[in-house]
Amino acid sequence: MKLDRVIAVRNNKTIYRDADKCIKVFDESYSKADVLNEATNHARIEETGLNIPKILEVTMIDGKWAIVSEYIKGKTLANLMEEAETVEKKEEYMNLFVDLQLTVHSMKSPLLGKLKDKMNRKISETTLDATTRYDLHTRLEGMPKHTKVCHGDFNPSNIIIAENGEPYILDWAHVTQGNASADAARTYLLFWLDGNIEGAKKYLELFCEKSNTAKQYVQKWMPIVAASQSVKGNEKEREFLLSWVDVVDYE
Repeated sequence: MKLDRVIAVRNNKTIYRDADKCIKVFDESYSKADVLNEATNHARIEETGLNIPKILEVTMIDGKWAIVSEYIKGKTLANLMEEAETVEKKEEYMNLFVDLQLTVHSMKSPLLGKLKDKMNRKISETTLDATTRYDLHTRLEGMPKHTKVCHGDFNPSNIIIAENGEPYILDWAHVTQGNASADAARTYLLFWLDGNIEGAKKYLELFCEKSNTAKQYVQKWMPIVAASQSVKGNEKEREFLLSWVDVVDYE
């Protein structure tokens, strides 16, 4: 395999393209268990029948773990949204984005980890004081328990529209089973983190309309989701997310 064409660099990993293969190489700080867990979760999502690149192998390259999958040639939905010249085209792409997320949420995969367990663990790892952590754990425990497939990082840059027009959903590293509205709250915050406030509002309106979900219900998840996401990312992102924990109170 050739590792001379970098297509993305993320925290602790670099993604390469070699002909029709995509190679995600993890750095030494990544544990074997986490890499194998990601590959297993990806394989479980393949079994749901969702349109995703298939894993071809898990291997080691120069002493580093790597996941090799199909390379899907096309443009990300994020790029297409940016290039859209009309309001109608932008709306068409946002509709497609929400429809794809609802398709994900319609799936079941009983062997995936539970979103609530992951969130409880992450809240415990935050720098928040004990009282706030207790409040967040209590809120989380009081939320309805669902078992829908939740992507965990659903944003337009993780959707590839192939040359034949087929949409593919990428990056299943954070997938769990749980409450779809928590997944929607995460996507809403990702739009905010990207500085796209208008996009965040349009996304939430569309998600709630198409899924027949009260906006207030998704908003109730936001402090919990923001807190659980604050343990990763850079200082600026952490600061922004933690501001939602105190300010956004929908009780």
